[in-house]
Amino acid sequence: MKSIVVFNNKGGVGKTSLLCNLASYLKIKKNLKILVIDADPQCNATTYMLEYAKIEEIYKDGHTLYKIIKPLQKGKGYLKTDLPIIKSQYFKVDIIPGDTQLSLAEDFLSKDWLDGKSGDYRGLQTTLLFKDLLEKVKDDYDYVFFDVGPSLGALNRSILAASDFFIVPMSSDIFSLQALENISISLNEWKKQLHRGLEDYLEKENEDFKINNNKISWNLQFAGYITQQYTAKTVAGIKRPVNAYEKIIKKIPITVQKYLVANNAIELAKIKLGEIPNLNSLIPLSQSSNVPIFELKSEHGVVGAHFNKVKEYDSTLREITSNLLINTRRND
Repeated sequence: MKSIVVFNNKGGVGKTSLLCNLASYLKIKKNLKILVIDADPQCNATTYMLEYAKIEEIYKDGHTLYKIIKPLQKGKGYLKTDLPIIKSQYFKVDIIPGDTQLSLAEDFLSKDWLDGKSGDYRGLQTTLLFKDLLEKVKDDYDYVFFDVGPSLGALNRSILAASDFFIVPMSSDIFSLQALENISISLNEWKKQLHRGLEDYLEKENEDFKINNNKISWNLQFAGYITQQYTAKTVAGIKRPVNAYEKIIKKIPITVQKYLVANNAIELAKIKLGEIPNLNSLIPLSQSSNVPIFELKSEHGVVGAHFNKVKEYDSTLREITSNLLINTRRND
């Protein structure tokens, strides 16, 4: 099983729509077993992949990701009951729904991180709660995807510390480039601090910190980037970005190489996984129908030129998933 975080420190890059459709494509077209974990307090993946009546039922029962964090907050350790996993009817994947209360966990996770990086057992246990979650589902899925917010806060730190890979969706603007440096600085510092905490724990307890009898380490690797929604013009039958974006687009590979690829322990077959064009009104159609974009049909409101856009998106996802599978399986 591989775990992947779809992450950028810059918002508004189409992260959630990409993740949900990518996960669904891997399930429907590649027949892989997929779990989506909505760890963004905005819960956009949950509202996209589940119908409203189902969401009401879930929140009434408290069947969300926050259920996994609550026992730790109460000092009871990791969740010992069934995980809050729901099936998405049209995306065909399993999902652990998000919860706005995840925002309330930031202070708790921050405090225990401070203790954890000093080798404290409770601090490490809290920080690595998503390692425990992934251990619980590792035999049931081929890929687990985390949807997260754009912050570099404690919740995202715990998720990234637990995961195998992250991919970065980008828009063609200067702030997406600046975000790459923020990500690089934060990840390098967090890795050092976690390793220091694990070493201090070993020194104090004379044994390694383990989850499910597995020694813990920071394994996160960059698995590629995807560019999003540039404005295009057609020159000699070839789509090209307008001048305002050309300079930034040319800087993206150089910046990615400097801040993300240079820190990788694995070699990537394709650093750029793909490029998603402007989808016009397909995204709202997909959201209102709770159906993946590549599965949209006339009964969902697709008319005229929309059909070509659906086919184009299907082709784009085919390229992205192919490159992603190669990158994440290179060391198998």
